[in-house]
Amino acid sequence: MDDLSEVLRYLKIQQELYGNTLYFTPVKSPKESQEFNVNDKHPLLEYDEEIHNCQKCDLAKSRTHFVFGIGNPQSDIVFVGEAPGKDEDLTGIPFVGRAGKLLDKILSAIHLTRDNVYILNVLKCRPPNNRDPLPAEVEQCEPHLIRQLEIIHPKLIVCLGRIAGKTLLRLDLPLSKMRENVYNYNGIDTIVTYHPAALLRNPNFKRPAWEDFQKIRDQFLIGS
Repeated sequence: MDDLSEVLRYLKIQQELYGNTLYFTPVKSPKESQEFNVNDKHPLLEYDEEIHNCQKCDLAKSRTHFVFGIGNPQSDIVFVGEAPGKDEDLTGIPFVGRAGKLLDKILSAIHLTRDNVYILNVLKCRPPNNRDPLPAEVEQCEPHLIRQLEIIHPKLIVCLGRIAGKTLLRLDLPLSKMRENVYNYNGIDTIVTYHPAALLRNPNFKRPAWEDFQKIRDQFLIGS
């Protein structure tokens, strides 16, 4: 790192990956530690540095920040939205604002925090006016998601919202139907539930969403 701005960016990424705790022992595998080497970086951090200037699609021209992801890089659970919104574009952090705060509350209800999970989006840049991702954008950005999942190696993917589920699973079904099954995405169990923003718009979705998170707690957390 040659200047102060690069140092500050490095520290910000460390905070986004690990919260306010600095880890000085890199990981050998998702579940094993190894002897500390001052030159080592977590592979997820290295990958962020590799792609954060991505210019593969036109969304790069209008973005404020590239939104890589946040949370525990060793998590068993990854939450996936379709794309960053306005607040995410401004901060570079996924699921902030009212929807993000609601997600934090739901996680807390099943005894999780952002330090226990990993949160990201299919697209890393905000589409204009928060429109749905275009197929060409997904084609360019999905390999980034796949690589992130290979590094994190989670046991479960939770798609937040119908668009995220449709994009990953290639299923054009109502969310009520998507919720009924456990799917497979690149060898990882995958379920679909409501996006927190949908719960803010329609409180009637809160009960089925809570049922989904109870299933996460009871089937994927207990005994894991």
